[in-house]
Amino acid sequence: MPPVKTVPPGGATSETGGIATSPNDLYKITTNVNFVLVPVTVKDPDGRLVAGLQPKDFIVLEDGGKQTLKFFTSDPFPLSAAVVLDLGMPDVAVQKVNRTFPALQGAFSPYDEVAVYTYSSTVSQQSDFVGATQKLAAVLNQLKTDRGRNNGPPVMSGPLASGPSVNGVPIDQPVQPVLTPPKESHVLNDAILRAARDLSRRPRTQRKIIFVISDGREFGSTASYKDVLKVLLTNNIVVYAVGLDASAMSVYGKMQRFTHLPRYGYSDILPKYTNATGGEVFNELASSDVELAYSAALGEARNQYTLGYTTRATPSSKYRVIDVRVRRANVKVYAKDGYYPLPPVR
Repeated sequence: MPPVKTVPPGGATSETGGIATSPNDLYKITTNVNFVLVPVTVKDPDGRLVAGLQPKDFIVLEDGGKQTLKFFTSDPFPLSAAVVLDLGMPDVAVQKVNRTFPALQGAFSPYDEVAVYTYSSTVSQQSDFVGATQKLAAVLNQLKTDRGRNNGPPVMSGPLASGPSVNGVPIDQPVQPVLTPPKESHVLNDAILRAARDLSRRPRTQRKIIFVISDGREFGSTASYKDVLKVLLTNNIVVYAVGLDASAMSVYGKMQRFTHLPRYGYSDILPKYTNATGGEVFNELASSDVELAYSAALGEARNQYTLGYTTRATPSSKYRVIDVRVRRANVKVYAKDGYYPLPPVR
């Protein structure tokens, strides 16, 4: 293993030699599109974070070729976080989320910055990036008045379904109308894209994440999953999510995850985003579990290992596959599946 500058937790130092040793020093290096950063989370079989790993414990492959680490740290990063809340869920789920807002605010540190977005059939930005202070509390308090969609199914039969009738025969309607429930838009792709574009302009010294609170349904977005994912991977943005309502049910998750029906969108697209970017979905039903998921997800995002290497590949816009392995038995590794290189700096 070649010499690698390692930064122990809380021990970032300013050393010479041309190798970055802290988040601040990392972005003082002359811009090079061939330098790749890979945030990595490692968990044991019980879901606990594995601490104390060293550079020699990691193997990073790009397009099958082993890479030499040039940067390694386990120091925590401050977060630039975009919170995306789904208001297209049933109102009972939305109100359950509203009751957990104090825990959501408390999961952020004073060094983080947060923007809040909501979506259903359209996307709205509720606040620009602010510190996790009273400004964020004011935004979340305002959101407590928002409501989700009606919990009941559309009326398909009975006296209110087809207008007035006599002895079961509709009045002035020679043909019995065919009733179909309206398709409701859930523009999750558009919401993530809006948040990703705003995050791309935030300081590079912050770890950039999108934190989605949703049932994972996607239908009616202008942006496609493929296009949104390219923006995420190009700007090194990780997606975390709390899955609610139907997506939080284990049976539903096994049967419907990744399902895509033409003209009906995705039934639960959140795992696709989290798996591809190195994040995780926390599927929860009870409000207390949702509150725990906030601290778990944001804690993981802040305390990941950060690996860096200089790719040997020539500059291009072609997607490159990344495979991160750990020399430990019975551990699970969360890291992005690949990336799109940034264009050369002019």
